[in-house]
Amino acid sequence: MSGYSHELLSSAVAFLPLAVMDNLSYTLGSLLLGGLFSATLTGMMSVQSLLYFKLFPKDKPRIKTLVTLLWSAPLLLNPDNSSHSGIRLLDVAHSATVWAGLWNYLIIHFDDTARINQIPQAISVTIILTAISTIFVHLFFAERIFRLSRNNWILAVLIVILAVLRLACACVTAGAMLSIETYSGFRNKFNWVFSAGLGLSSAVDILITGSLLKLLHATRKSSLSFDHIIDSLILYTLECGAVTCAATIASMICWLTMNNNLVFLGLHFVISKLYSNSLLATLITRYELRNSRDRSTSDGIVDLDMYNMRRVNIFTPGTSFTQPMQVSVKQSVVQYGPDGSTEAEI
Repeated sequence: MSGYSHELLSSAVAFLPLAVMDNLSYTLGSLLLGGLFSATLTGMMSVQSLLYFKLFPKDKPRIKTLVTLLWSAPLLLNPDNSSHSGIRLLDVAHSATVWAGLWNYLIIHFDDTARINQIPQAISVTIILTAISTIFVHLFFAERIFRLSRNNWILAVLIVILAVLRLACACVTAGAMLSIETYSGFRNKFNWVFSAGLGLSSAVDILITGSLLKLLHATRKSSLSFDHIIDSLILYTLECGAVTCAATIASMICWLTMNNNLVFLGLHFVISKLYSNSLLATLITRYELRNSRDRSTSDGIVDLDMYNMRRVNIFTPGTSFTQPMQVSVKQSVVQYGPDGSTEAEI
């Protein structure tokens, strides 16, 4: 490299607000790790999608469409459902844009340190795709809370409003990134928008998790023999909500406190996958809960708690796991003789 070119490159790097550019482990390294974890979660989602369509071939069309929208490998198991074929696959599109952005950084502009401050168009698109996947999952849980809370409109509408605002922030963020094209310029003008989007997403996660925990706990108090099922639901709800919320908060903290690296973006790559896997895992969990229910009622004895479980609709809205109440009555009459011996038993 000529002395003039070297001086020009050094000058460009010196003026970059991202002083990180001389430490690739926190820039390209974090992006690469984020991409690898994202790909791993995509594989997990594929397995869960196949399992879902195998276990629930007769699930509600809108639920199956939602799963297909997030990832449609299970179409191989459902060839008759042609309505799914025209749906855009969010997870595939997200993975493609993540790796397109990494290809831009690691291959096309390899060893071009000054380019790290540039925002590839593919990276900007990942922001909006993540928000779209997130709002689908949030709306799914909003409906579940609405039905579980016996039509609590206030709570459901609050979740929907916050989720829509989060999507709006993501749209503004993606548009600004496409227009400004540099991280330094974006931070100077739209830092608050991206922060607000992540904050809203975290708030929705906390609200959904807290609401589900409260509703499930209230149901448990009125339960007679299904405590183990409700306890499983409570634990699983807490785990799923904590994982997605923790990833979002971690990305927001890195964005606000680490102005000189791209760790926040590596974390942001996996958020979409965590939400999708959380939704699928929630759907698949119904299979084990159904088996637990069947084991609890297999002896034919009346279980009045099944009526309560049906009313509160713990499981996916519209999907009934309860059978019509059956009453088993046994009558025994024993007659004793004068000497106390048994003469007859009916």
